Amino acid sequence: MLMTVTNIEFRELTKRYGETVAVDRLSFTVEPGRVTGFLGPNGAGKSTTMRMAVGLDRPDHGVALIGGRPYAELAHPLQTVGALLEARALHPGRSAYQHLHYLAQTHGIGRQRVEDLLGLVGLADVAGKRVGGFSRGMGQRLGIAVALLGDPQVLILDEPVNGLDVEGVRWIRELLRGLAEEGRTVLLSSHLLSEVSVTADHLIVIRRGQLLADCSTSELLDQAAPGSVRVASPDPMRLADLVTDAGGRIQRRDGDALDVAGLSAATIGEIAAAAALVLHELTPQRASLEETFVELTADLSTSELDLEELDTTAGSRA
Repeated sequence: MLMTVTNIEFRELTKRYGETVAVDRLSFTVEPGRVTGFLGPNGAGKSTTMRMAVGLDRPDHGVALIGGRPYAELAHPLQTVGALLEARALHPGRSAYQHLHYLAQTHGIGRQRVEDLLGLVGLADVAGKRVGGFSRGMGQRLGIAVALLGDPQVLILDEPVNGLDVEGVRWIRELLRGLAEEGRTVLLSSHLLSEVSVTADHLIVIRRGQLLADCSTSELLDQAAPGSVRVASPDPMRLADLVTDAGGRIQRRDGDALDVAGLSAATIGEIAAAAALVLHELTPQRASLEETFVELTADLSTSELDLEELDTTAGSRA
């Protein structure tokens, strides 16, 4: 277990590019011991917020703190924070081993740590190859190794599963959950919402640089509009008539099963019982994180979508 508890705190964080507000008085705290998913539409300000956390962008107002201090004031930044923001920011002529080893030398980290990390991220067999020839997934794995190099207490990862295959996605999920269980603070953004739903314990959702939600994953899903109910009967036509007459909507039919919206499972069960209709299945379908996210971030303006370029190229304009 880690001896030091370190969180990430954003206080009234604001960043403008000209007259465009990319991050708007954003405040939230990322706690240790859990994986926190950072979600928002393209251009919502996620990458800009993460860059401000590690001092790559300067806020116009507010502060980003790591364990109560700005990143620039950390005595041992690599051992405190590991970040993956630009996975392909690699010298193409260097090997994976050289890239890690040169970084390790700047912080007095030994060769054994470099070798161990190359094995951990699955690059031991290609450690001597130039990274310029790496696939996107291999580059992503090397970027994750860089983030882990100092055995940091805090991890800030922007789209860590990009380019990874199914095996790699499962690997990073188990890795991050394991690190959080050790007491580390993990913040990750991702557009793969199905993956976030099974990886993250807590969610931060922003839109137009403003906070929309700060709650556990289960709480966010519970707040969503009710999902459908999957109900099956040996007489699906009669079942369909009954639920439609009661105000339900048939979203899909699959053999003897119907997906019904607008009625609860209890109501459908009572309707079937009153009609002496046999049911083989009656299962509430919880709204997915993707459905919840779309509902929460609906009604995007054109100006917000235009922020996508700003959010991904913030460093060149800071």
